[in-house]
Amino acid sequence: MQHDFPSRAEPSSSVAQPGLLLPTHSMQNQMHEIATKTLPPPRKQNTACKYDCGPGPAYNASELAREIDSVSHYVQQATSEKKRTSTLSRRPRNLSSASSTSPVAPKLQADCRSPLLPNSPVVASASPTIENGFTPPPQPPPASHSIPLLVKYGFYPPITLKTPTREVLAYLFSPPENASGPALFAQWGELAHKLENDTFRAEFALDLVEVYFQIVHTRIPLLNPEQFRDRLSLHPSDPPNTDNALHPALLATVVAWGTKFSEHPLLVADRRRPGGQSLLAKTLIDRARDLAEALKVHRIPSLESVVTCLLLEPLQSQNPDDPNRFHCFWISAACRHLLDLQVNHKSVLTTISDPEARGTMIFAFWMACIADAYGSVYYRHKSCIDDEDYDIDFYTVDPINPENMGDSHASLPSPREQLEFLGYYRAAHALARIARQMSRNLWRPITDSDGVAFDMLYMLTTSLSEWRDEHLQTVGVPRDFSSSNWDFVSAVSSCASDASYHIMWVVLFNALDDFGVREINEVTRMGQPLSMVQNYTQIDLVKRKVADEALHGALRIAGLAGVLTSNGYLRLDPAVMLISCIQAGNLLARLGRPEVSNCIAGLEQYSYSYEEAGEQAAEMRRTYEQVIAGELELQHMANVAPRVSYSDSMVIDPNDSPMGNGMTPRTVLLEAGFSLISIP
Repeated sequence: MQHDFPSRAEPSSSVAQPGLLLPTHSMQNQMHEIATKTLPPPRKQNTACKYDCGPGPAYNASELAREIDSVSHYVQQATSEKKRTSTLSRRPRNLSSASSTSPVAPKLQADCRSPLLPNSPVVASASPTIENGFTPPPQPPPASHSIPLLVKYGFYPPITLKTPTREVLAYLFSPPENASGPALFAQWGELAHKLENDTFRAEFALDLVEVYFQIVHTRIPLLNPEQFRDRLSLHPSDPPNTDNALHPALLATVVAWGTKFSEHPLLVADRRRPGGQSLLAKTLIDRARDLAEALKVHRIPSLESVVTCLLLEPLQSQNPDDPNRFHCFWISAACRHLLDLQVNHKSVLTTISDPEARGTMIFAFWMACIADAYGSVYYRHKSCIDDEDYDIDFYTVDPINPENMGDSHASLPSPREQLEFLGYYRAAHALARIARQMSRNLWRPITDSDGVAFDMLYMLTTSLSEWRDEHLQTVGVPRDFSSSNWDFVSAVSSCASDASYHIMWVVLFNALDDFGVREINEVTRMGQPLSMVQNYTQIDLVKRKVADEALHGALRIAGLAGVLTSNGYLRLDPAVMLISCIQAGNLLARLGRPEVSNCIAGLEQYSYSYEEAGEQAAEMRRTYEQVIAGELELQHMANVAPRVSYSDSMVIDPNDSPMGNGMTPRTVLLEAGFSLISIP
């Protein structure tokens, strides 16, 4: 039976997306309220960029050689100057508890007056100066530089924190680095030449920003839509905004997100190529990353740097063979910044009197903390933040009054209070602690060589089972949607929590298949029978439990992926379900399960926004075909995986509506105040 999902209609604007209930402006602001209630005002800045940010003429070989020689002179001079001032040292990092009189407190208070926090006075720029131990080099003479050339070679990137927004856009939308001849924009489709016009660039950027807030912001509500739009100042009636210009890397990241999902005619024309991907979108992701690196977003601790890192990480490729991948690099940078700012210390946070500012920092910390833990499991490395690295309170700024939750006459709680009451964040944090335990014990050289110790394996399976019993019924995909508290935020959160839990069993299964159990490995290496293994029966039972739970989780994720794919939703998903589809699909392919087709179809739909997803779908199909042909076998888990029962009453069937009592995704979202925008 077909689900009652939104029907497809003709497009009403370039922002419209297939089959999606999108939030209105008021709802976008409410989504941000889930996390922060209010976004801090912008940093006041003044000086405009003195460089010519136009595309500039193309270089020939002799001009390039002269520029490199000229800039090399300044680089050498700057290096000599830096050596003369090397006696000035940085303040050492202090991770001890801080009080209002410690040297850490003034630093955090200054950071709290960043452009992301309310009522912040002007603060000094974070660019290198003599005061912080570095003398800036002399500036080169003005020249008709090509912006992409300067960024490519790393010589004096022309974009600074004080560069006006329109000049940042001139760089972002400048021709491809390898373009030449009169048709500089030809690689990006037949309409890309319009990017030469400043007015068109501004309108295009506004369109991409709106797409970001409609698609991405509802999943990652780190920015305040209203204040971000005010600081953008790109409408013809807006005065030039040089004092409150957006951080260039943050702007570039938001614009890059927009190109992934926008149906603007320029991008539609750019996607008319095999595979359907946009080369402009891929270029903007690279330029956003280049700007973040050039402006040292990963090195300068500030709240703007933290938010940029958290938004930049999900844009990166998920292909382990991609040389430009940054698996957890930007998340790790955000974690380091938060520790440098000592947001992990309750004693420091209590010195911030504004509850909204405190809430902004706390939400950013928890998002980084949870993403870091999950990423460490997915990509097999140690997490940056450990359980002992923080003592801060939980997510809400103001205490919740549970009595008001059941009083229909009382004022409605804020979205943050609703989420806290429903327990989504607490469940995610509890699962993150288990993920850290898995990373610490599974991804070690000794585990690789000897195998997983049984006592550790038993502890992990027990922890996951306890999490399921305590949290999954509350935060997972429910069977009954009749609850009055069920809204869009709850729906999105339940899908993420459900998939995040089940994928942990898949990860554990893969680790056991790769490394085996230590006690069994020791006996096998000595050539002795398995009967010599102490507690072999118990070990075998635990291995079977892991195999059963992993297959159960993979089938559940495949069923959910089938529902989302059949309605075109993964085309608009900012990678929330991408890792789950990859991990679950790979396991189903290795087990020769036909349900892998759901994950393959989901990845193919993802490929419109994430190019590597199409390659992973093709590889997944090849793996399945090899297993069916008997060419591939499991390793340490081969004796238990085939015995898993096929029937699973918890699997979501794409042909059976997952909602009860007549509720559908359409009615649930409309009742939450979302407007319907759809295209074919």
